[in-house]
Parts: sequence; C-alpha cells; structure tokens
Amino acid sequence: MPDPLEARVATALSHIKNPRLDKDLLSAGMIRDLAVTPDGRVTFTFLLGRADPATLVRETRTALKAIEGVSEVKINVVDPAGAATASHGPPGPTAAMPQSTGMPGPAPPIESPALGTVLAVSSGKGGVGKSTVAANLAVALARDGKRVGLMDADIYGPNIPRMFGVYDKPLVAGGRIQPLEAHGVKLMSIGFLVDRDAAAIWRGPIIMKVIQQFLRDVEWGELDYFIVDLPPGTGDAQLSLVQSVQVAGALIVTTPQEMAVGDALRGVKMFERVNVPVVGIIENMSGYTDPETGRRTEFFSSGGGSRLAGEVGAPFLGEIPLQPGLANHADRGEPIVVAAPESPAARALGGVARQVARLMGGRTLKLPIINQ
Repeated sequence: MPDPLEARVATALSHIKNPRLDKDLLSAGMIRDLAVTPDGRVTFTFLLGRADPATLVRETRTALKAIEGVSEVKINVVDPAGAATASHGPPGPTAAMPQSTGMPGPAPPIESPALGTVLAVSSGKGGVGKSTVAANLAVALARDGKRVGLMDADIYGPNIPRMFGVYDKPLVAGGRIQPLEAHGVKLMSIGFLVDRDAAAIWRGPIIMKVIQQFLRDVEWGELDYFIVDLPPGTGDAQLSLVQSVQVAGALIVTTPQEMAVGDALRGVKMFERVNVPVVGIIENMSGYTDPETGRRTEFFSSGGGSRLAGEVGAPFLGEIPLQPGLANHADRGEPIVVAAPESPAARALGGVARQVARLMGGRTLKLPIINQ
C-alpha cells in the first residue's frame, strides 16, 4: 500500500498539465526518481525541455509545498537535451542553493555572506533605463542607512562610472581591489579599468572571469545589499553571475510598450530556469505629467509593466515617470534621488527601494547548503 503522503504528492503532480503536450506531468513522463521521506522531504528529477514553459517548475513547487506534511521540496531540473539546472526553492534566511545552467566548467557559486542580499537588475532589451534604475536604487538604499555595493556587470557598455561621476582607477591593497565610492555606495566597473573609448570585444569565458574577479577579488566589506547591474538580454553575463554567487532575486526593468515587455518576459523565464526568483517588475518611462497643466502623456503606451507582473506572478514595484533633466543629471554623475529628491521620478525610485527592502525583509543570505 503506498504511503499516504507519497500518494498525495503523486496526485498533485497528476493535476499539473504541460500545455505544450496537453498531458499532466506524470503522464508526460516529466517526473523521474520521485522520493518522499517520512519527514516530508520530496525530491525528484524534472525533465523540462527548452520548449516547455519555465513556470511549470514554480507551479509544481508551489503545489507540492501546499500539501500538508511536506516539509521540503528539492527539484533537479534537467533538460532532456543535456543541460541541467539545480532547483531547490527560493533562497531564504537559513538556506541558499547552488545554481547551475548546464554550461561546462564553471566554478561553484562562492560563499559570500558578507555581500548580504544579492540582487540582479536586468532587462530584456537595451535602452529601457536599467542602469538608471540600478544606480538610483543603490543610492536610495544607502540613503536609508543600508550598506550597499553596486557591481557594473555590463561589460560591453559600462554606464555606472558616468552615472556616479567616478572615473578613477581603483587601488589594490593586500592583493585586493579597493572599490570606489560615491553617494554612499561602493562601486566596481570594468569602466574603471579600461580606457573610456576602448571597445570591449570579449567572448564568454573572459566575461565570466571578469565577473568572478569582481566578486572574489574586490574588498567589498560587509554589505546589506549587493546590486548587480547586468547587461540587457540573457547572455554570458547573466549566466556567469548565477554560476558564481548566490543571487537572492532579480529585478526586471521594462518600458510600457509590448515589444519591451515581450523581451522582458524572456528575461523572467531565464531567471526562472536558473532558480533565481523574480523580486518584482519595474516600469520605466511610464509617462509624463505636465506640472503646469496636470495633463499626462503616454509616449510609450501604458500598463506593460503591470501586465507583465500579472502574467509572471511577480510584484509590480511601480512606475518611474519620464522627467525632463533626468538624463542630464545622470550624465553629470548625479543620480536623480540625490539631485532632485522631491521630483516625481526620485519619489518613485525611492518607493521602489522601500518595496525591495520590505520584500527582501532585510535578509542577508547565509552560507549555501550544498546537497550531496
């Protein structure tokens, strides 16, 4: 006679359908090596092809954790074509899990509790203001008394030096690179190390080495938040980051129009595939309100960010309005939350920072537990 808990787990799996195959997970043969221990730990291998919805993993985990008696869910996500990712649930204050993407040869994620809560700021496409959001988020958290580091991982187009007005070469002391600092935020960027007009013609392995050096060899000290400004898209830098350090969550920046939202959705799915929860969606360039007439103009459509948040089941953290002079402040190294803290964009960005702090609960990640 099957164990009652195991039977309930199997029943839950049989109620989750893969829309691509129009079959439930068990009938489709997507679940292998299912094991349920007496103390409620559920482990199995999930065969998820590239054409299958990435949200199936999250849906499955949520359904199983809702079963009375289930204490832990560990899922090994395997691409039938050969790529695998380890997926063990969202990181919490007492556990963080190894993240892998199936790329050959990466070092295991480093144990970096001193970095605090690691947040990746990402976008599906360029030109949506991702670096502006990352810079102002970091400064807003620092102005709220948090210890914040900002790593510019946009190797091909590093904008953080300009946005903070810092161009000095970092010092090296005791074999450790000393981050620069501005507006209360510790900074590191490839832009500090190469000539401003140098073209970065680098392939994946070099990008991975740069990101790992920024993580391992920079004297970040003790931080509450470690913000990583990623390049647009879903390429080498994103994969290198999640292979190199435990990422607590991703913030996805989009603009309102559907083309940008579609690109951002691919970014969401990429983070789901590598077991990084999406903390929230931020809509930039949401519209302009004339301060004299109060009339609002939507230059790039409207509502795309909230629709994306609803589609992926992530919090919508807010709309950042278009604001005259914001780009000029950024070019002068003055984040808008410092240059014009009472402006609409600054207030919106400050609100996003407070929501992020609330959602993350002020947590810092503990050392990862590597399952043998």
